[in-house]
Order: sequence, then structure tokens, then C-alpha cells
Amino acid sequence: MGQGTRVGFYSTTCPRAEAIVRSTVRSHLAADRTLAAGLLRMHFHDCFGCDASILIDGPSSEKTAPPNLSVRGYEVIDDAKTQLEAACPGIVSCADILALAARDSVALTGGPSWGVPTGRRDGTVSSASDVDLPSFTDSVDSQKLQFSQRGLTTKDLVTLVGAHTLGTAQCQFFRYRLFNFTSDGGPDPTIDGEFLTQLRTLCPADGDGTRRLLQQLARRGRGVLESDQSLFSDASTRRFVQGYTGLLAGLVGTFRVEFGVSMVKMSNIGVKTGNLGEIRRVCSSINS
Repeated sequence: MGQGTRVGFYSTTCPRAEAIVRSTVRSHLAADRTLAAGLLRMHFHDCFGCDASILIDGPSSEKTAPPNLSVRGYEVIDDAKTQLEAACPGIVSCADILALAARDSVALTGGPSWGVPTGRRDGTVSSASDVDLPSFTDSVDSQKLQFSQRGLTTKDLVTLVGAHTLGTAQCQFFRYRLFNFTSDGGPDPTIDGEFLTQLRTLCPADGDGTRRLLQQLARRGRGVLESDQSLFSDASTRRFVQGYTGLLAGLVGTFRVEFGVSMVKMSNIGVKTGNLGEIRRVCSSINS
């Protein structure tokens, strides 16, 4: 699978590793189903570099970077790690736990499943200044550049953005599209009129920005985040969105397969294997 990871890496050293992670995720989702989106988002934010550096505590660690302040689900990873350390001390990395938990969070909420290559090791550096994530206001060209620099294609970009169908978005990240977006005080003209009315009801101009609502793929002008909607508006990405959402023949029904393929590619970016990094005993701190 590249860079030393492979499906079934723990088949002999910790045979129940994946089952333990899945059981842990399932128990937490039973109490709070919204954690599924949180775990998937955490994995996205850990990659490009997929070494569990987002899990490390500290006054200037990645956790403290503005894009990561709303990341949630750390308790699920900590729970799984505790159980794995009891079963197989020092064997399973936090980076692999996070990759497996992201897969399981999707599968356990009705989404696709895929084989997760494992064998990652944990990073020993976590700095807020190193966080380099796509912004919800990024243009398509900017998004494509960031992804291509990591070996991901335009198709991967659109496919991975499809993860937004699982989660939610806070009003503060898109309210500016609803009010005073244009020079004459109007809304973003790419938003479908009926959808605009719904969003304004959920996120009034004087709201506090914490209301959450379901995301959906950008179709008929209904992408919540500007970066998502731009994928439908841009000619280079529109056909993938149209295919996945049933508006164009050719990709219909393939999203469930393609999502797993793109997730594997993303989760192998910049991983540490072999003698690099470490296997943390506690996911929130580097081994002393």
C-alpha cells in the first residue's frame, strides 16, 4: 500500500486490534452518533502527515491551532488505546487507531467500509504552526493545488469532500454567504433560493454561530460551505459532483467504492513506518 503500511499489519502481533477499535467506536456512537463525523474530521485534520500529531496535548500543539479547536472525539481514541494497551502493550499506534476509527465511524453509520492499511508509527512533534489545512473559503484552484502537492487527484478532492455528507457545519463558517455577500447586500447567488430560506431560518444574521445543521453534497446550489459549492460551479470538478449525486451518468453508484480508495491514498500521506517515530503509550503525550 506504500511506505510500509499494509492491510492486516497486526494480524499476528495483535489479532484483535481492529475488532477492539470497532467495538469502542460502536459503543461511543451508541451514546452520541454525531461523534462519527468528529472522528472522520479528526483523521482528515491529522493528515497530510497521518502520524497522530493532532492528538498530542500542549500549549502550542496542533490541537491549539484555530482549525482544530472544534475537533472532537479524542475520548474515543483514548478509550481504544487504553483497551489495546491492555491487550497488546506497545504494539498498536495511535495513528493507526485514528485511521481505523475514521473508517469504522463511516461504516457504522451506514457508509462504505474499506480495508485500512496499518503499520503507521506515531509522530514525536506537534506544532500549531505546522497545521496546513484547506479553508472553507478556498477556491477550487487552491484546493486542487493543495491536494496535488500531496499526490491526490481532482477526483480524490471531490470524493473526499463527500465526507461532508456525514457531518455538520457551524453557522459561523457559512453565514457570510447568506447575508451581505455581494456588494449590494445580497446573498451568494450560487445558493438555491429555497435552500437559502432554510439556511437563513437555521442561521439568522444575529445568531451566535454555534447552531449546527446537516451538510450535503453540492447539488442544485445546495453546498453549505463555499468551498464545497465551488466544486459544483467549476467545470473541472462539476462532472465528478454530478456523477456522485446522480445528475450525470458514469459515476452513479461508485462513490462508496471511490471514497475508500481516496481515503486510503490520503491516509498514507507522509506516514512514519519502520524505525521512524514511536508507538505512544498514551495518545495525548509523547513517550518520555
